[in-house]
Amino acid sequence: MDIKDLKPRKGAGCLRIGDSDDLVLMDHFNGLPAGKLKPLDHGIVVICTAGVAQFVYGGQTFQLTKNELFLFMAYSVLEDFMSSADFDCRAVWFSRGETWNMNMFAKSSLSDLQLLQQHPKASLFDVDAKLFDNYYQQLSHHMRHHTQPLYPDIVHSILGTLLLEVLSVLRRAAENTQTAAKHQESSGLHGKQLADRFVELVEKSDGRIRRVDEFAQMLNVTPKYLSKLIMTTLNRKPSTLINFFTLKAIENRLRFTDMTMQQIADDLNFPNASFFGKYFKEHSGSTPMEFRQKYHQKKRINTNNDNNNTRN
Repeated sequence: MDIKDLKPRKGAGCLRIGDSDDLVLMDHFNGLPAGKLKPLDHGIVVICTAGVAQFVYGGQTFQLTKNELFLFMAYSVLEDFMSSADFDCRAVWFSRGETWNMNMFAKSSLSDLQLLQQHPKASLFDVDAKLFDNYYQQLSHHMRHHTQPLYPDIVHSILGTLLLEVLSVLRRAAENTQTAAKHQESSGLHGKQLADRFVELVEKSDGRIRRVDEFAQMLNVTPKYLSKLIMTTLNRKPSTLINFFTLKAIENRLRFTDMTMQQIADDLNFPNASFFGKYFKEHSGSTPMEFRQKYHQKKRINTNNDNNNTRN
């Protein structure tokens, strides 16, 4: 589909300086034609006053609701515009020539232009909304009373201040977004480090600590936070990891030592041998003695097979 040039309309609800399209105010800018649209040599400051609109801008989908500001830059492509029946907004159209006349580019930089392309939308606080309403009313007043002395200079001065305010709120919104992203990244890194530290502590405990709240205390977090963190980062319950390393510690003692069941229970801080036996059977399916006997039986069979192979 061809890209259509988007131009400011004429007629009721629009204010201009003479017949020029360099600066146009629209009090009710409540809809756009279908298709792909491109502002022709204009930037457009839009402030939603009612309803909601949705559109694709620069390949990204945006929604615009009351007291949200959006800056459409010249030669950017806008498409798939949809809006609610009550959608309405104010728009200030300004040509690139106007920004050059006001020396706007001396107030911004290439990084600002990139920022405006990546972050064209900002939510306005009440004080912001009142401030932009005041600028709009001043522009409207002076553009209607165009016979007063220095009228074009006054209009350009107000417009220049308005555009600097637009740049300011968009910078603020972008900085807030970047700060939130950095915080999320930092939180994610901290979470991974905490999860790694938890696994390290569980492994080092060698089966002697089996309570989530004890590990949480060692890490200076709440048990609830630790449980949620481990589930999020490792997709495991903390208790699952604790049981895994505890069974590993028990099996090592059953395989490679002659410790009695009571000695293992004491070494691993179980209340008694009976409790120790029940714990091991619940999580492994066999009693500690059955596991030890099965291991040694398998070991004897492997040894005999090795001896037979050596003779042959």
